[in-house]
Amino acid sequence: MVMKLLVVGGGGREHAITRALSCNSDVKLFSVMARENPGIARLAERVFLTDETDLPGIVRFAMANGIDVAVIGPEAPLEAGVVDHLEAAGIPCVGPTRAAARIETDKAFCRRLMERHGIAGCPEYRVFQDPEEAGRFIEAYGGDLAVKPIGLTGGKGVRIMGEHVDVAGAVGYVREIGGDVVLEERLIGEEFTLQAFVDGKHLVPMPLVQDHKRAYEGDVGPNTGGMGSYSLSDHMLPFVTRRDYEEALRIMEDTVAAMRDEGTPYRGILYGQFMNTRDGPKVIEFNARFGDPEAMNVLSILESDLAGIVRHIVEGDLSPAHVRFAHKATVCKYIVPEGYPDAPMAGEPLAPGDCGDALLYYANVEERDGVLYTRMSRTLAFVGRGETLEEAEAIAERAASSVTGRVFHRRDIGTQEVLERRCRHMKEVS
Repeated sequence: MVMKLLVVGGGGREHAITRALSCNSDVKLFSVMARENPGIARLAERVFLTDETDLPGIVRFAMANGIDVAVIGPEAPLEAGVVDHLEAAGIPCVGPTRAAARIETDKAFCRRLMERHGIAGCPEYRVFQDPEEAGRFIEAYGGDLAVKPIGLTGGKGVRIMGEHVDVAGAVGYVREIGGDVVLEERLIGEEFTLQAFVDGKHLVPMPLVQDHKRAYEGDVGPNTGGMGSYSLSDHMLPFVTRRDYEEALRIMEDTVAAMRDEGTPYRGILYGQFMNTRDGPKVIEFNARFGDPEAMNVLSILESDLAGIVRHIVEGDLSPAHVRFAHKATVCKYIVPEGYPDAPMAGEPLAPGDCGDALLYYANVEERDGVLYTRMSRTLAFVGRGETLEEAEAIAERAASSVTGRVFHRRDIGTQEVLERRCRHMKEVS
């Protein structure tokens, strides 16, 4: 029986989702995205180009095409309530309702939820609406803080004292935000990502991934949406012990239980961004969807049928038996326009060369008459898969280096040198 699936979103993450769904020959794919993604368009039966928060338009398109299930990629339509509107029209979704998506879209809600339910891993925090009051708190604190706008920031809105800004810079940033800010203790350690499929009650984890936010090699430069990421063949990371992993997973499970207890059950993908500290994992943030680029790492080695997982999520009977990943390492490297992220050069031609064994995912790129052009954000991503990290990195690097045009990528992502540096740092912290 043919299953009609709608994927909302047009980035690299959504291309990875679409590709994984397309592995099932009984699936017909439909797409809603703001700008045409060439990779998604080649896999979809029909594409509807519209703003991804165009709720009436998305519902009309889904109804007209007899969609069975919708899979929501980005955070903006989740915050707008696309799941609520689709489900009101009788179309189940892999993605949380607007109320449940507050775990990502409202940082104050997330922290208060963790505090109310005694969930481990919550850093010390304060919520402010008055920028002057927040500024006085910063000046009197006597240590470093993370300054977080309460709402969505696309992964680029957090400022860390001692890393991005000093006291005066933090106070100025709070005033720039205009209030509505969460101030948290600065967490020291190594970051890692744990993503999980969630059916409202049951949670099935995916391999651990580490992302690289800084634009330039050596982890310097401005924050980005993510320049690339890697995972290892044992699905762990060497600076995350089994105990750390189990604690992070328990935090995720407790959070899903808390959402259910509060009458807003969580269904979809839950993304936990953790800092592994000397005191164990602390929650930097939760996201209400796959990470980008982390989705490309895990979905590239998913051996189970993603369409089947989708069905089990919406039917509420998901179990670990439904989810299996290959024991391979992965390295994802993003190609970005010159000047990214502060002044990206859009409209410049670029051309992939020989991709070899790498998987190519299209992101924020335009195709005209068979030629690719940069837009304002990340353009292409290459994922290498291998028995070892070195093998996966070499595959991704060869493909990324083959691209010509006014673009660049971080050559150091997934290298043994960077991994060893992260391990040394974790030992120093501990």
